[in-house]
Amino acid sequence: MIKSKKTGQVIVISSPSGGGKGTVIAELLKKQKNLWLSVSTTSRPQRANDIPGVTYNFVTKADFEKKIKEDYFLEYTEYVGNYYGTPKEPIKEKLDQGIDVILEIEIEGASNIKKLLPESIFIFIMPPSIKTLVKRLKKRNTDSNDKLMERFHKTYKEINEVTKYNYVVINDDLEETVDKVASIIKAEKCRVNRIEEVYLDTKEEEIHELLMEEDYINESLTNKI
Repeated sequence: MIKSKKTGQVIVISSPSGGGKGTVIAELLKKQKNLWLSVSTTSRPQRANDIPGVTYNFVTKADFEKKIKEDYFLEYTEYVGNYYGTPKEPIKEKLDQGIDVILEIEIEGASNIKKLLPESIFIFIMPPSIKTLVKRLKKRNTDSNDKLMERFHKTYKEINEVTKYNYVVINDDLEETVDKVASIIKAEKCRVNRIEEVYLDTKEEEIHELLMEEDYINESLTNKI
């Protein structure tokens, strides 16, 4: 009796650096169908474990700024001295096909998306503790001590932004975290604002017409009497 919107929905997933959102999303994509991860473009240097076109689309700072002028991005932000942006056209194509789009973006980028696409689903992945977060960042061994301190200070500020999200999931146990995020996406499909129209199937329509006709006849007879 209910026809839901065929367009996909945008799912914004953020966390402080080292919060584990990338790992959560990778596992989610393995388990969930009809999900597509938008690959962000960045000007940050490529790391040893990065896969171009999968982790990020890597460009120079000059190329990124050129794309800004060409209105290539849905949103973009600067984080720890590097640009990060969300390409516009691929997202529109997937949504029109009814595919849900995951945006793995930083807190500032999520704020930009909220202004542009307020009906998006906003999920914040929270580390279980600051100590755990520090260990994760140090284990990467990709940043200097100065960079690490910059990230720690930014993390404190980012955690305070959690109230701007629809959901918060503590990433203590990976499997449980993935299940919770999957449940959120599933539940969002049932929201009333996803309903395009309410309709009756053939049998129900026949019954409805008969009842309407019977009411009309009874009313006519009553008026005549």
